[in-house]
Amino acid sequence: MTMRQGFPGAAAMRQTGRLYALGLDVIRCTFKRPFQFREFVGQFWFIASVSLLPAALVSIPFGAVIALHLGSLTQQIGAQSFTGAASVLAIIQQASPVVTALLIAGAGGSAMCADLGARTIREEIDAMEVLGVNPVQRLIVPRVLAAMGVAAFLNGLVSVVGVLGGYFFNVVMQGGTPGAYLASFSALAQLPDLWISEIKAVIFGFVAGVVASYRGLNPGRGPKGVGDAVNQSVVITFLLLFLLNLILTTLYLQLVPPKGA
Repeated sequence: MTMRQGFPGAAAMRQTGRLYALGLDVIRCTFKRPFQFREFVGQFWFIASVSLLPAALVSIPFGAVIALHLGSLTQQIGAQSFTGAASVLAIIQQASPVVTALLIAGAGGSAMCADLGARTIREEIDAMEVLGVNPVQRLIVPRVLAAMGVAAFLNGLVSVVGVLGGYFFNVVMQGGTPGAYLASFSALAQLPDLWISEIKAVIFGFVAGVVASYRGLNPGRGPKGVGDAVNQSVVITFLLLFLLNLILTTLYLQLVPPKGA
């Protein structure tokens, strides 16, 4: 029984292999010259413009929900002084990079996939290859790097807004003290907590850009195929992001000891 004839997961394995190969091509072509700086700036501005406001709006309720739940829990167990540390670490390490990546995949990634899909069905990608232009270097690399850059930028924004929102709701609505909120954070937080957040955001941005580009380069036939490719890119990106978040969080907790340990 050959893989093509009988193995039910053959198509999925081929798609996974091609996606992995595209990711390697993006890394390899990143260091080739000439670098498409104008394309990079345009894509960076576009992804940032469609993701900036939603990121700011989403980060406020995320920070509020985390602060309210943790504040209620710490009150029940008599550890209200640790609300600030728990809330801030949860926002910075977990919520901020995931929210950022989901917004980039849902807003910027879907537009990226639709643009590349339209180019593909119009045979513009084939024309570039005939002319000797590498579409990965010309189109994909600037888009992926732009997604990574915007992810790092938005991650900082979401972290700041989320922490401020959590501080407001904990101090104003739950009667917490500002001094205890800040003191617990400074006592338990450490610089690697910020680094892992930025590393997660950059990796998630890379994955979102590569998946969107791959589905855009391999759509079905006609406009319906492009729409299906956009939906598939968002779903695949979401699944990969949560899996990667689990792996990166596990590695971080194993390799970086807690502050004071």
